[in-house]
Order: sequence, then structure tokens, then C-alpha cells
Amino acid sequence: MDVPAFARDAGSLQGEWPAAQLSRLADVAAPETPVAAWPAVQWSLQGERRELSGGAVETWLHLEASAEVSMTCQRCLQPVQESMSLERSYRFVRDEQEAAEQDIESEEELLVLTRNLDVQELVEDELLLSLPLVPRHEQCPKPLEVPAGVAELSEEEAASSERPNPFAALAALKKK
Repeated sequence: MDVPAFARDAGSLQGEWPAAQLSRLADVAAPETPVAAWPAVQWSLQGERRELSGGAVETWLHLEASAEVSMTCQRCLQPVQESMSLERSYRFVRDEQEAAEQDIESEEELLVLTRNLDVQELVEDELLLSLPLVPRHEQCPKPLEVPAGVAELSEEEAASSERPNPFAALAALKKK
């Protein structure tokens, strides 16, 4: 996409992609749920130019995206559906140096102005950043199964397997 032209024309795009087409996003899939079964990723873009006092012009791009992914729950190890919805706005600057200088003071997302923005890569990046760090169910559908051969310790076994308190020996010395 030619970002300057898109913003100048106040362009608007929307669409959807099969989740399998976003290979990096597909890599997070739970093995039990094939990516082909996921709903399509929905997205829309809006370009904007803002005239500032003094004749300066800012180039903006507004992104909205949503997706549903199936990941592995970190508690029960079963698939968990994660719904993601995001809205991001980017202000474009001339070069990396300007982005680094303004990034300290700026609250908005800054990107370097380009005529070759890969929209699919941008959407996939933002979805990846929106994924939960530790996917899990609010309430797991079934408890984690204990593998055969792993027995739970009885209270007596647990009490006898505890190591003696190292400070007990010091207390005994203090009494002498």
C-alpha cells in the first residue's frame, strides 16, 4: 500500500483473510484445533491527513482487526478459544531518526512513512502482540489428568518426607 496516497485520498479498505494465510499466527494454534477451522480474520483500514498550524501535515492510518484463535490452555492443556479485537492508530514520520526522537515524548504509535506497507504483515503483527501471554480458560472444562504411576502422597508420607528444620539444631545449641 502507498501510505501517503492512501492518507491523502482518505482511503478506506476492509477485508478478511483465512487464518491459515497468516502463518505466524497459525503457529500458535492448539494441535487439536486445525487453523483451517478458525473463523476468518476481519480487518479495516482508514487513511487520514491532518493539517497542523504552520502548514505541517501529519499522515495517519487507523486499523481495526478481529480474530478468533484456538490456543492451548496452560492449566488443563486443552484448547481454549481466544477472541481478539483491536483498534490502533499510527502516525507516520519521515525516517527512523525522527521516529526515535519523537517516540520518547509521543503517546501514539509511530511508523516510518513508506510507499510499500504490507497490510497483511501489519495486521498479523498487531494480532500477535494482542495474544494473551498465558492462555487459559476462566474455568477449565475438566481437571488435569495425573499420569499413571504418579501417586499422590498421603499426609503421613508427606510429613515423614519433610526435611528437619535447620534452625531447630541452632535452637538446641543455644539452649546448651
